[in-house]
Amino acid sequence: MIAHGKTIKYGNHIDTDVIIPARYLATQDHKELASHCMEDIDKSFIGRVKDGDIMVAGVNFGCGSSREHAPIAIKASGISCVIAKSFARIFYRNSINIGLAILECEEASDKIDEGDEVKIDFDTGIITNVTKGESYQAQPFPDFIKDMISKGGLMASIKTN
Repeated sequence: MIAHGKTIKYGNHIDTDVIIPARYLATQDHKELASHCMEDIDKSFIGRVKDGDIMVAGVNFGCGSSREHAPIAIKASGISCVIAKSFARIFYRNSINIGLAILECEEASDKIDEGDEVKIDFDTGIITNVTKGESYQAQPFPDFIKDMISKGGLMASIKTN
């Protein structure tokens, strides 16, 4: 599995209320959730995100409530992967469950800048910053998690087995 795109970068402690504000939780429509993704912290996000883009953040990404809406909104917006120094535990698991690829890599989080072109090899965990000519090593997912993500999440992978 490979991801390749431009980066959109955020800081530390980006909570689920910022990722998808509570006022939009009444809908289960993924496109509707995506249309409001990050709007309270970055009104330009939805207008500039492109399919395949990669989100980069600092520590404790996805902290706050345990809502699955947050990773759904990110994935539905077109983001192919989120790279952060660390993730809130429930957000991490919800991301895997819905098929959003996420990687923890402190060096990548520190060195990747907004707008850098990045390529990710999920089999090796190597994150290549094409813009800067640098590579960073993240822990690759075990095969069963890669399979789950490639099939679109936990429930999708169960249906295909």
